[in-house]
Parts: sequence; C-alpha cells; structure tokens
Amino acid sequence: MRLLMVTAAVSFWVQQASAQPWPRLQPGAEGELRAHVRFLASDLLEGRAPGSRGGQLARAYLAAQLEAWGYLPAGDGGSFEQAVPMVGIHTQPPERWVFSGSGGQLALEHRRDFVVFSGLQQETVKVGPAELVFVGYGIQAPEYGWDDFKGVDVRGKLLVVLNNDPHWDPQLFAGETRLYYGRWSYKYEMAAKLGAAGALIIHTTPSAGYPWPVVVSSWGGEQFELPAGGEPRVPVKGWLTEEAAKRIFALGGQSYEALLARAQSRQFRPQPMGVSTTLSLRTNLRQVMGANVLGLWPGSDERLREEVVVLTAHHDHLGVGSPEETGDRIYNGARDNAAGCAQVLVIARALAHQLPRPKRSVLVAFVEAEEYGLLGSAFLAAHPPVPPGRLAAVVNYDGGNIWGRTRDVAQIGRGKSTLDQVLEQAAAHQGRVVVGDPFPDRGSFYRSDHFSLARIGVPGLYFRSGTDYIGKPPGWGKQQAEAWEAVHYHRPSDQLTPQWDFSGMVEDAELGLWCVLAIANNPHMPQWVPGDEFFAARARALEALSQTGKP
Repeated sequence: MRLLMVTAAVSFWVQQASAQPWPRLQPGAEGELRAHVRFLASDLLEGRAPGSRGGQLARAYLAAQLEAWGYLPAGDGGSFEQAVPMVGIHTQPPERWVFSGSGGQLALEHRRDFVVFSGLQQETVKVGPAELVFVGYGIQAPEYGWDDFKGVDVRGKLLVVLNNDPHWDPQLFAGETRLYYGRWSYKYEMAAKLGAAGALIIHTTPSAGYPWPVVVSSWGGEQFELPAGGEPRVPVKGWLTEEAAKRIFALGGQSYEALLARAQSRQFRPQPMGVSTTLSLRTNLRQVMGANVLGLWPGSDERLREEVVVLTAHHDHLGVGSPEETGDRIYNGARDNAAGCAQVLVIARALAHQLPRPKRSVLVAFVEAEEYGLLGSAFLAAHPPVPPGRLAAVVNYDGGNIWGRTRDVAQIGRGKSTLDQVLEQAAAHQGRVVVGDPFPDRGSFYRSDHFSLARIGVPGLYFRSGTDYIGKPPGWGKQQAEAWEAVHYHRPSDQLTPQWDFSGMVEDAELGLWCVLAIANNPHMPQWVPGDEFFAARARALEALSQTGKP
C-alpha cells in the first residue's frame, strides 16, 4: 500500500512538471563553471586539505557566493560555517616491515609493498608479536547466509582481508554491484568490532577501481578523523599490494591462489597463515578545525518550508603531498571536487532567481573531509539543522563531466528509491535516458557524501553523465573515464586544462536544478523502496518525528 501511495505521488509530480515551464540556469553558465573551478583548483588554495589555509580560502569563497545571492547562514552562531572538529593523524611507518614464518623472514618496503597507518588517536601504537590470519572477504552478512569468521576468536590477530565482496554470482550479494560489505571502511569496522590488532586489505586494481599509486597518495600522508568516542577501534590499518600478499602467504607455506579459491565459498573459515610480525608506529597528532559551509534558501509554503532538500558537494581535496614525476606536489582536485562545487554553485544561483520560490527549503551544503572518510557529511548527519525525518532528500555532486554532452545519465544507486522517477522525467526533457552505474563493481554509492545522510534515512540522488557521448564512437566514454582514473585520480595532475569541455557539465547542473525543484515542490517526500537497506532508517526517522507531536 505504501509503495502504491508513493508511486501515485511521483505520478502527480510528473503530471505537474510536464504542464509547467522548465527553468534554466543563468546565462553564461559554462563560463561561470569554468571560473569557479579555476579558482577552487588553483595552486593558491594548495589542494584544499582539511584545516589548511587553502581549505579556509575555499570555504570563504563558497560562503561569499551564497551570501551574495541572499542565502541565509545555516552554520554556527549565525555564520555560514558549521565547525567540524577533527584529529589529524600523521603516521610514521617503518621503511621496512619484517614478517617471520616457516620460510624465514620477509622484509616489505613502505609505499612499494604496503601502506600502514594508525587506527588509534594516540602517539604510539605497538602490535605484536601478532599472528596473521586470512579472513577471506571479512564479511558477516546473515541476510545472505555469509559469515567469514564462523565464531573464530581473532582478538589480537592481524587480519589479512580481500577487497570487494563476493561478486561472481548475481544471486549472491548483488553480483557485480558492490555493496557496503565490499568497502574498505567496512573491513576496518569489522576488525575493530572483533578486537583484532589490525587489518591489511589486499589491493588489486580491479577490486579497488584504481591503481596502487592512488592508495599511496590517499593513505600515505596525514589522515583525518572525527574525535574518537566510545566506538571500537582497530589499532593498525593498512593495505598490501597483491604481490606482497602472495609473498607473505608463501612465507608461511600457504598458497595465495588456493586460499583465494577457498574464500569464494560460504564454508570458508579463517585460516592462520603461519606468519607473525611486530609493528611499532609513532604518530604526530594535532587538533584540526574544519567546517561545512551551509546556506539555506527558505521555502515558500507555510507547512512544507519546515522540510529541507539538501544539495551537497565536498570542498576538500588532498592538499600538498608526495610529488609526481614533474615535481608537482599540489593535489589541486579540479575534477574532484572543484567541479562538483561549481555545479552546486550554479544551481544555487539559479534557485535564488527562481520565481515562485520552491515550496520546501533548500540547504546548500559544501562539506568537509570527504576524501578522508566522508567526515563532514557524517558530522552534518549527526548534527542536522532539522530532524532527519524532515530532510526530504539529498542531491549530491562529486566530480564533473569534462568530455562533452552525453545521451545518457548514469544514476548511482538506481532502483533504491522513488527518486528514480524524478531523475527519469527530468532527463527525458533533455532527450537523455537514465541508465545504471556503468562501473557497478566500484561501490560508488557508498563512496560519497549522500551515503552519510542515507544512513540516517534520507533518500539520496547521485548521478553523473553516462558514457554514450554525442559524436563519439561506442566505448569512447568508458575509455576516457578509465584512462582519467588511471592517470589523474588523486594525483597532482587533476587540474583544469584548456581541453575541458563544459557542455556536459552544464546539462548535468541543469538536470540537478530540475530535480531539486521537483523534490521541493512535490507535496510528498521521496521514499526508499520497501526492503532497501535504508528503508528501516527512514521509518525510524519518521517515527521519531511523529513522537514529537509536530506535523
């Protein structure tokens, strides 16, 4: 019954939308997008790392734009900033890490073979002698009848775990579509929950979606976390190259290939590897104050204005780090995510000129420290401006199309909520078709800021241009995306160049404008599809709201 009501509500919106003019972005949107990216990704901002001067400049720029267009400050104390307290952790790992087994000793080299960092917010972390245990995918998923641990006590052990989740059978988990069980964050959370001394994830380019240098650039420098509470924490976190993992398995007289095959079964049990090690880490800790930039555009409807559509993009990147071959050390983050911020800015400007005003309020949120575990959006989800049950939906921009116009729109998380119909209607007006994620194995739904709000029940819309480019041969778009990730993702070379084509980005921004307005003006809020992993969280949020006695 509930699904029928929601479907009827969406149909109502479709009828209303088709009868009204479609708003457009402000004139000169392409030049405006380029200008925003040029500033936010300039060397002056030094990669916009959390807590850095460049990060502060980025936040000031974003807040100034919102203020100029008449947005109300929705941060702390009447400001545009919601302070996000963080801890900066700069781990000093050993240059050589020695493992012992029946085959003698093995010394691995930092950055070439492994990356390791502290999972504790303290100055020293010591582990060992600790036994290494291979735990397959490291997943406990009772709804799929899958448990890699089988009740085995892994307290004090150093876990070696595969990336991704079981993907070879569409009837098992979600087939090629990666779930949260396949994310590195889940692996570390499970290790902490079970009292392990550490967790080392085996990297492969197919399972990660990016090559080993991205692991080094992303994890090899200072890391940021929200201040620790009472949650379980794993002392050591790390990554191994697949070749290094094979050498460790062989050191203990084990076959990597044989154990990998055994892990692809529900009958798998944790396998002691016959290898042990000790590890001592020293860390430099500092208190860092970052911020989300929040601006509110109040709704026009007396009742619906209490509900909020959230429009997000993360403003941070990786700052100044290890140099590329050219000597460049600034990780400018032009596409990731100056482009996302630019699209949200042109949407926000268009909303400010939209008459009549949207019925629901719109919160524009440029969030902090996405690159370090979605920290800013997690903080926003924990401290929302209104109760979670009044957050209608989140529309998220992370990245941008730099290659031109497409015939398709790739929706990340297609099939999860009634937002599908909203996007389909808007895309059809552009003559585009909505398709699913062209790279489902990368788990992109769990890798950006809408996920933080989904965890408190807020339906999320996350889309990008597809891969069917106008005027290009089949497969060209996918080749461009894969080549860019291999060469530029999380590298200093992610910079604005004259070759960028903003025409597709303009279409994607206009698409987002239409979706935000559709959600804001629909008398019914979007809903998760019954049975979706976030459906229960939404039900709890709405139940909590009903208990306040306020509509």
